[in-house]
Amino acid sequence: MNDRISALSGQALAIMIALALGAMVILAVSESPLKVFLTLMDGAFGNPERIAGTLLQTTPILICGVAACISLRGGLFNIGIEGQLFMGGFAATWVGFSFEMPPVLHVLAGLGFAAFAGLAWVAVPAFFRARYQTNEVVSTILANYVAVLITSYLTINIFKRAGGAPDTPPILESAYLPQLFSFSRANWGLVIGLLLAVGAHLFFTRTARGYAVTEMGANPKFAEYGGIDIKKQTFFLLLVSGAVGGLAGGIESLGVHHRFMEGFAPGFGFDGVIAALLANGNPLGTIITALFFGALRSGSLLLEVDTTASREIITVIQALIILAVSAQILVRRRAADSSAGERRWKF
Repeated sequence: MNDRISALSGQALAIMIALALGAMVILAVSESPLKVFLTLMDGAFGNPERIAGTLLQTTPILICGVAACISLRGGLFNIGIEGQLFMGGFAATWVGFSFEMPPVLHVLAGLGFAAFAGLAWVAVPAFFRARYQTNEVVSTILANYVAVLITSYLTINIFKRAGGAPDTPPILESAYLPQLFSFSRANWGLVIGLLLAVGAHLFFTRTARGYAVTEMGANPKFAEYGGIDIKKQTFFLLLVSGAVGGLAGGIESLGVHHRFMEGFAPGFGFDGVIAALLANGNPLGTIITALFFGALRSGSLLLEVDTTASREIITVIQALIILAVSAQILVRRRAADSSAGERRWKF
């Protein structure tokens, strides 16, 4: 418990330092940090439409964050969630415009195929990580670029709608994921994300297999001596993480855009990884951190209207948060006890 409190306090301190540095950057562009932060709050939560916009931005970040939590708990770093999201989004769109089905079945088929696409995309890196101990950070991040380029090629050269922009034909209405509000594109994907976060938390804290995964992440040698099949668990965790990442893309396609286009979900996968790290690998904590990043994205739309600051200042703040949290994790790992040498991540 003391380790968990220490980790959370360290994360909070890192965020405060990053925000302080962000305030200095805002001052450097001759704008008031207080005005910028108040504008962000107003843009994110100022009225029901803006709140719905924040929830819309939060949804993919939350689901990608849960995907990252699943791998992080086992000491693995699936940085390829962005690519899995793109593959899942394209797969769901293809099901949406290629087949005619009853409404509920069509949505389930699209989401199921999206999850399968994400799982299939991470299968090769997962196999090499489990079998040959290759670095999953390198293999999954490289797979991101391949996924983006493949989906771009398919969209522009094979499935591009006639006479239109570089996007696919729209999905059938039977494949639409229902909206939560009539005035917003916020949809039931948010509910799915919340259920996934709660389910992942219960799995890790209430089941024997979840406990085994946590032990593997904390100390793989100890877990192996305890009879846990490290290779099998590694392969399983990365597959599940990839499936959830693909599901995030399917929800974006079926619930928001109703088609697939180039760059349809920029940065959501990476934001989800950051949200999971900020939450220290806790799926429930990821709900809060995903909301934080969703609010930053949504609130930034008002920045260029009410202030002289560019909305790109949000990218700077996010980068500062990444650096601060990464530094905090490094310091905490180096300060751990002698068994830390066997740990890849401590949650």
